[in-house]
Amino acid sequence: MHDIAPSHRWRDDYDSAQDKNSPFHGRVYDEFYYTQKIYDHFIHPHWDEFGSQTLYLKILYADYELGFAVFEMLGEWNDCLYNDVMFLKRDVADELIRHGIHKFILIGENVLNFHGSDDCYFEEWYDDVKDDDGWICLLNLFPHVEEEMKDTHLHYYANFGRQFNEVNWRMLRPRDLLLKVESLMQKRLK
Repeated sequence: MHDIAPSHRWRDDYDSAQDKNSPFHGRVYDEFYYTQKIYDHFIHPHWDEFGSQTLYLKILYADYELGFAVFEMLGEWNDCLYNDVMFLKRDVADELIRHGIHKFILIGENVLNFHGSDDCYFEEWYDDVKDDDGWICLLNLFPHVEEEMKDTHLHYYANFGRQFNEVNWRMLRPRDLLLKVESLMQKRLK
């Protein structure tokens, strides 16, 4: 797992450590010293800890003018034992919402497992952004992760599914990714 680094493709356009509105503003990353772990596996030092014991993220991009942010996730998402979504909502999303972000793209291709509890924090998150035509979208989930999210009824508050699992986001610029996700949502509504 230590070889899985957050994408750096958009780093020239955005750096959460340099963004005064980011909950990770001012963080300094060691390029070589690995201290963070998921269970007994060290992870790349560029992932950001936000209160979860098993889930890390990186804000790859935030655009306050268009009101969207892109997160890349890594680890085991465990709402059942550790209430990871509470930390994600309270310590990351709420901070960005205060500064005008109302559209959230979460890249889940490195979320290895999901253990759901209930949908309360997703409902709250959705309620916080829906009045600004906001939304939450999860991309590129493993089938077993998607099934557990459906079993927890998260599909009432977040967009995910087959059409969102085939997005080649790495080939897109951030604003193009936003347009792609919004296009998929429109097709889904039709």
